Amino acid sequence: MNPSATLVIRADASITMGTGHVMRCLALAQAWRHVGGNVIFVMAESTPAITRRLQDEGIEVVQSDHPCGNEQDANNLAELSDKCDATWVAVDGYQFDSAYQYRIKEADLRLLWIDDTGHCAPYCADFVLNQNSYAHAGMYLSCDSTLLLGPRYALLREEFLPWQSRQRDFPPEARHLLITMGGSDPQNLTAHVLDALGKWDGDIEITVVIGGSNPRAEQLRRLVEHSRRKFQLQLDVKDMSGLMARADLAISAAGGSCYELALLQVPMVLIAMAENQRPTAWSLSKEGAAIDAGWFHDFNAEQLIKAVRHLTVNCELRRSLGHIARRMVDGNGAQRVCELLLHHEELQAKTPKLQVGAV
Repeated sequence: MNPSATLVIRADASITMGTGHVMRCLALAQAWRHVGGNVIFVMAESTPAITRRLQDEGIEVVQSDHPCGNEQDANNLAELSDKCDATWVAVDGYQFDSAYQYRIKEADLRLLWIDDTGHCAPYCADFVLNQNSYAHAGMYLSCDSTLLLGPRYALLREEFLPWQSRQRDFPPEARHLLITMGGSDPQNLTAHVLDALGKWDGDIEITVVIGGSNPRAEQLRRLVEHSRRKFQLQLDVKDMSGLMARADLAISAAGGSCYELALLQVPMVLIAMAENQRPTAWSLSKEGAAIDAGWFHDFNAEQLIKAVRHLTVNCELRRSLGHIARRMVDGNGAQRVCELLLHHEELQAKTPKLQVGAV
């Protein structure tokens, strides 16, 4: 790659929307820089923890002063990308729509559209990436883009890559349980899970991860201190892959963490915290890669404890969940996407319309 090749990423984070869009784009940024490119993040909203994380990576962050997803925002992104002679532009977030795509393409820029829902039709981006287990071509019937579908393209940060060849041990009885509800946990689901598990007398070590953008960190710390059960509490951890590797099972939100857990073969119980997470929990459960504990509005402490208790003592079920999940995610998704971006023109010359999900 030309060392000056620049990838401009437009994504936001907040307590309400969470941090998942930025964190998976960080994985793409790391892969792009690994092959010699430059990355610029353009953000209208962020949290202090996310801004620090990007700065710690040495990534330039440019503030957009326009409302997220509107015409001015799109014009600003197009102008900045043109000014820095961007090789590619990547956009990730539910606030962006079809008109936003068309504005970027009208500026004669190459566009990667990172998507979860199929709500931005008609699509005109060069690539549409949906890394989710439920992604299928039927979601993109009004689309003139090359589709990259499924966990084969899951964007995992480079901290997870050393674990690709790891052979997980599945002990007869689980000893370590990990609880992770994302970077900001807008529904405060961590508190509900802690309250439920505080009433369970299972003999298992429990580690609770609180994201750096969670506004209730102090409240959760007090909850842990007053619980009759001992929890290991960790805030804004830098070694998430290490914690996942140590865990024998996990209770997780059904967001991007699912694919990280899948790579490390961690048996998972999933709770959907947002509408877009419900199909993830359902599809992974259907494939036999996770246990779907349902929609957070219907949170049932007894059912959660029952699922965790069963999984704790059922070694064969944990092994099956872990192995199936690992077959879905190999950790090379970000690298695959970067290779496709770099060789886009060459591939288009050979095959004007790449086959869906098969590149």
